[in-house]
Amino acid sequence: MTAQHPVGVGVIGAGNISDQYLTNLTRFPDLRVVVVGDLDTARAETQARAHGVPEWGTAQDVLAHPDVDLVVNLTVPAVHAEVSSAAVAAGKHVWSEKPLAVDRESARALLDRAAAAGLRVGVAPDTVLGPGLQTARRAIARGDIGTPLSAQTVMQYAGPDLWHPNPEFLFAAGAGPLYDMGPYYLTALVALFGPVARVAGVGSTARAVRTVRSGDRAGTEFAVAVPTHVSALAQFDGGGVSQSVFSFDSPLTRTGFVEITGTEGTLVLPDPNTFGGEVRITRVQARDRDPEWEVVAPVGVEAGRGLGVLDLARAVRAGQPHIATGELGYHVLDTLMSIDASVASGESVPVTSTVGEIPLVPEDRDPYAATL
Repeated sequence: MTAQHPVGVGVIGAGNISDQYLTNLTRFPDLRVVVVGDLDTARAETQARAHGVPEWGTAQDVLAHPDVDLVVNLTVPAVHAEVSSAAVAAGKHVWSEKPLAVDRESARALLDRAAAAGLRVGVAPDTVLGPGLQTARRAIARGDIGTPLSAQTVMQYAGPDLWHPNPEFLFAAGAGPLYDMGPYYLTALVALFGPVARVAGVGSTARAVRTVRSGDRAGTEFAVAVPTHVSALAQFDGGGVSQSVFSFDSPLTRTGFVEITGTEGTLVLPDPNTFGGEVRITRVQARDRDPEWEVVAPVGVEAGRGLGVLDLARAVRAGQPHIATGELGYHVLDTLMSIDASVASGESVPVTSTVGEIPLVPEDRDPYAATL
């Protein structure tokens, strides 16, 4: 990379989520998306043309491109580690959609290879960089709710087979509500409470076979390989605790529910699958009174998916740490897998990995102002 030019970005994976990424990546002046690759090169071409990206082709075309400094890996979870490792082998920094991998061994090997090569790995969700969570973190640090004690999170609806045209991968190993949506909630909790020490979970599968309900493949049946409802408890190194629901089995939709309770008040966060939203606090009141809410002044500029890619690129150029690191992604994966193991065994499971404190985003950082 040369300091006078935007960081060259190549995207591998032109599926559903690529629209959100490409919309934002092409708006950040510090980045230049040069190529989109996919197994389906026609799909890569469609996405590239739609977002003004000059080149398209296969994944190998992205890896071999001389102007690509950073690969954005938007493939399905089962090949995240394989594609990211290939990017590292090609001398590229990597941003991966979550999860980092579908097993600890390949995730650890990826991070070790990147470190040995002097390359960076970043992992979604980058919602932790958004003003919603950043505002909440600052409120807790100021003591607005006293000492944080516990958290409750809920993510439940009828499942992505309702709307996704190709939902099978979301019900395969490495997915399900725990692995698909859990990273948003657990990454937020780790950012607020620190690393997880121990977990316990129970789970169930409502239907062994599901049906695609939208798009050209509507009516197609497929097998379900994972629990579609998981309830999890977590204890953090710092002493806090949380309880979470992750479900694709609920006719009642309730998503984005995150409450942090402290000794002096309860903080309500916006959906951790989004970047902004209102942060509110309520304090102790009489039992028969409705809650009184205080809205916390927001901090930061709202952007969207791809913010972590920008942070990674800027950090590489500046020689500074990035925020949504591979180690954070590994700890979240380790926690998810420990919950999964607890569901299978019926016993609580220690989380052996850890992660350092996640840096705050500077209040004056603007993703739309060029810095490179």
